[in-house]
Amino acid sequence: MSGAVAAAALGGVITVGALVQRMTGMGFALVSVPALALLLGPADGVALVNCAAGVVSAVGLASTWRQVRLPAMTVLVVAAACTVPLGTWTAARLPAPVLLVLLGAAVSAAVLLVLAGVRVASLRGTGGAVVAGGASGFMNAAAGVGGPALSLYAANADWPVRQFVPNALFYGVMLNVFSVAANGLPALGAKAWLSTLAALATGTFLAEVLVRRVPQTWIRQAVMLLSLAGGLTTLLRGLWDLSVR
Repeated sequence: MSGAVAAAALGGVITVGALVQRMTGMGFALVSVPALALLLGPADGVALVNCAAGVVSAVGLASTWRQVRLPAMTVLVVAAACTVPLGTWTAARLPAPVLLVLLGAAVSAAVLLVLAGVRVASLRGTGGAVVAGGASGFMNAAAGVGGPALSLYAANADWPVRQFVPNALFYGVMLNVFSVAANGLPALGAKAWLSTLAALATGTFLAEVLVRRVPQTWIRQAVMLLSLAGGLTTLLRGLWDLSVR
């Protein structure tokens, strides 16, 4: 893949991820991790998602922070902070094909659970917040996919979409700060960083235009279907790489 094509592909993936993250409060990783893992490699792909999702969440939170449920979010954030180092340690010790398989499987499984509307009694209350936060922190650091655990917790707590988005944005800021601190920055060249920044600005701007015009249910369904396709593609790529080694 030429440098220009790679930069365009990177920009397109980041634009879609930023658009989805701002409009739904999550989804950047679900949409972009599979593609970025293939473009940049699993480690740099996850690290870039941590950086980009954190920036978009911070921008969205600037106008919605008054709706954040701090008591519940504090428990989630503290639990996530405790498991981020374990996720980083695990990812650093796995071969790239194995990590691709785990990334693809994790994304696909998470999407199917959310689509199925799974309800789990243990994911309610303070105990549920600890479990969901811990799982989310580990998955975000290891695979860049911390949102589904939060989504499952919110579904079991019966949060409406209007409450979920600002809380998810707050959580996204905190979780990705921890993950960037643990994983570091991706090893990108100047052109890739410029493409990323331009794509973040484009995706965030489009989201601000569309967020009040497109039904949230439509957006979430589209995100889930795109994510499932990406997760399965990454899973198959990892299995293929393992089979030819």
